[in-house]
Order: sequence, then C-alpha cells, then structure tokens
Amino acid sequence: MKKVLVANRGEIALRIMRTLKKMGIQTVAVYSDADQHAPFVKFADEAYHLGASVPSESYLNQDKILAIATQTHTEGIHPAYGFLSENSDFAQRVHDAGIKFIGPGIEAINVMGDKIDAKKAVKKFNVPMVPGTEEAITDIQEAKVIADKIGYPVLIKAAAGGGGKGMRVVENNEEFEEQYDRAVSEAVSSFGNGDVFIEKFVLDPKHIEIQILADQHGNYVHLFERECSIQRRHQKVVEEAPSAILTPELRERMGKAAINVAKSCNYEGVGTVEFLVDRNMDFYFLEMNTRLQVEHPVTEMITGLDLVEEQIKVARGEVISFKQEDLKINGHAIEVRVYAEDPENDFLPDLGSLDYYRKPTGLGVRVDDGYEEGMAIALEYDSMIAKLIVHGSSREEAIEKTIQAINDYKINGFATTLGFCRFAVNHPEFRNGKFTIDFVNQHYSSPEQLKNELSNQLTRDAYEAFKVLKKEQEPKLENQNYSAWKENRR
Repeated sequence: MKKVLVANRGEIALRIMRTLKKMGIQTVAVYSDADQHAPFVKFADEAYHLGASVPSESYLNQDKILAIATQTHTEGIHPAYGFLSENSDFAQRVHDAGIKFIGPGIEAINVMGDKIDAKKAVKKFNVPMVPGTEEAITDIQEAKVIADKIGYPVLIKAAAGGGGKGMRVVENNEEFEEQYDRAVSEAVSSFGNGDVFIEKFVLDPKHIEIQILADQHGNYVHLFERECSIQRRHQKVVEEAPSAILTPELRERMGKAAINVAKSCNYEGVGTVEFLVDRNMDFYFLEMNTRLQVEHPVTEMITGLDLVEEQIKVARGEVISFKQEDLKINGHAIEVRVYAEDPENDFLPDLGSLDYYRKPTGLGVRVDDGYEEGMAIALEYDSMIAKLIVHGSSREEAIEKTIQAINDYKINGFATTLGFCRFAVNHPEFRNGKFTIDFVNQHYSSPEQLKNELSNQLTRDAYEAFKVLKKEQEPKLENQNYSAWKENRR
C-alpha cells in the first residue's frame, strides 16, 4: 500500500497522515470550502477539493471521494471516525472499486451498527448484557408492559443510534408514551430509522471501554481499557487509561468479553467495545464502535503502540506482531477534548476565530489539533478543535500534569471546555475514581458552582452547605447591592 486517501478532516485527518508518512505511504487529502487552508490540507502530498462546506456536499459525498481515489490511483481509504467511517454502503463501494477500506469488514459494520443485531450476535458468546428487549419495539402498549416487567427506570434507545441521539430515560409508566414518541422521532431524524428497543437503565454506572485489535488471520488481542464517564449530552469530554477502579481480574474478564464481541462479527482492525459497569462492579455490553475512537491516544500512551499503524498493517494482511502476554500498562494517560463550547451556557457551541492560540508543551504532553491561529471554527462540523493528551508515571502525576497543561493552553476568540475539564479532573470525585456518567448532573449544576470550585476547591458537601446558608440569607439581602457570593467569585 503506497498511497492512502484520508476521507475526513481536522485533527484526525492530520493525525492519520502523520503515521502514513512515517510508514513511507503517500497521503491524499480531500477538503471542503471551509477547510481549504486547514493544516491537514497543507500537510498532505496531494489535496483535492470536494465541494461546499455542508457535509452532504463534501465529506459525505461518496461519488466524489471515490472519483478522486480512482483518479489518484489510491490503494486504500482511511475513513477515520464520523462521516463515512461506519457506513457499510461506502465500505462496499470502496471494495468494489478495488480499493482497501481501512476498517473492519462489511459484516462487522452491519452487525454492530444495529444495536439489536449486535445484542443477538454477542448473546451467542455469553457476553453479559443489560436486561431488555432483543427485538425492535413496534407496539407502544406492548412496550409499556415490557418496561413494567424490566422495572423502571428504563432506557429507550435507537437501534441505529449513537452519540446520545434517539435515547430517552423513562422514570415511570406515566411518561413512557411521551418519551417513546420523542425517541422514535429523533431516531428517524438522525438516522432515518425509527426502530427502538428498551433496556434497564443502570443506576450510577461507569462507562468503560476496551480497545481491541484483530488481524485477518484469526488473531485477537485487547489493549486494556479506557474510562470515559465524564460526559455531557451522552458524549465524552474527559477520558483516561487505565481506569482507576478495575482490578487485574476484572480487566482480564472484560478484555476476554470484548474479544468475544469482536469474534461474534468476524472483526478485523481496531475497534472498541463499550461496557457499563454498575456499583456492584458487574459489567454489561453496551455497543461496539467499528472504527478508530476519538480517545485512542490514551491507549497509545500506555501501550507504546501506534493504533493507526496497526490498522494499516492489518489492512495490508499482516499478522499482529505481538501476543496478549506481551502487552503491559505503562503509567497513566488522560485526554481532555477541547470543544468550542461554553460550559456556562449549557455547553452550547460558541464559534468564532482563533485570535490567539498557544499549545502546551513538555514531557508527556501531546496535542492533536487541526487548527492554526487566525482560522475560523466552521459551523458545519463538530465543535471539537483539539485533544490534549497527557501521560504520567502514575494517575496522580497525570492529573497534575493535565491541570498544568490546561493552564498553559491559551485560546482566545471563543469559549472552550478547557475550564470545565480542569474543574473535572481536579474534582475530589475524579481524583478518588468514584465518579460516574452522572458527574455533570451531580457536580456541575450551575456556572456558579464551576467558578467557586475552580477558585476555592470546595468539596461538594461544603458547596451544598453554602447554598443552604445563602438561601437562608436571601430575604435579608434582596434589597442590597452587595453580595458576598459575587464578591468571593474569582
């Protein structure tokens, strides 16, 4: 494989191209109007314009991408994540064009792309699953009966879903129909498929995923776990590897379960099996992502492997060069996603231009980004502008280095999630490893809380006590301009 087209944009396109060049493989970039001056376009050996900025006319334009791949005599197409990365029709067309799709086979994409089919496949391998339905729900009255049997709260999920879309938590029978209709409507709007299923809503879970690697010769390994429980709107913001709570025995069991999930669909390449872990340390299969994950760098940091390089080797038909027993966890890594979002305004996008941009540096500090100073953040795409990854010899060292790196990261022109990420990794619940996917709801209920916890490092209990005291004093202060609460903010 001497030439690869990267069918993506931004930081991930640039990150993939760096590995390709390291391996002596020529790179082809494709870009939209909004990305014509982006770093990944300048970095590529060849770059070709796709069309307008809207994804449907650029990064989702299969005809144009395949035409450019054929024109440039490309031997492989790397879809990265998002856009066409889990589109089995595109993978089939790439294959039919005589080009290698750098990802899993079409069977794996199809099976794992539908949550109902995925549950059926992994059930044969005795992988633990959350109690729920195994078929799409079509009769709402029947669905209510099933929900009653499972026991509330339940989760209604789009079968073809992802990223929290088409997902609704139902607390009781009375609100079931309303939430069901909303889930179906959102599933149709987001995925063109209104099929939904029901499963038990696991209380206080942690979101832990296992990175797997499989070749074309029947060899499978897992590359340990990533903890991804710090989320907003069911999407990850902070990830780390390894998890602070997994014992070696649980890690081994989850790793074997993840490999069985991969075997259930004849997987090849890199992929991620996601699990929920409850308060009793029981784990349940959630889904499999048949692509490179956003958070893959933390796995690279603790294993010393280049996952993109491993993808390319598998795509070339090579045998995995190491065994499971050869892999060891080296230190600890944390990744924070830098979004152009305002945490003080419900994490809504806050787009603008990079008026000033300085990245942190230092031993064990890595920044994967796709922007340069002066560039505008495109409204048409995801608001993530960079990933900050830090590695330390221990979890405590990684946390301290992450905080310092965030302090050193200078971005002017719009709000970012950096402040929230600093708040999160410095929070007592994060430091002790007991946080769950409800972290934002439990510990970040208002901008006031963020500001005070950032400046004073208040514990949650102290903050709650302070709120009670403030409420008791409110009648006395309602006609006064002075507020100790505001005065003490920094």
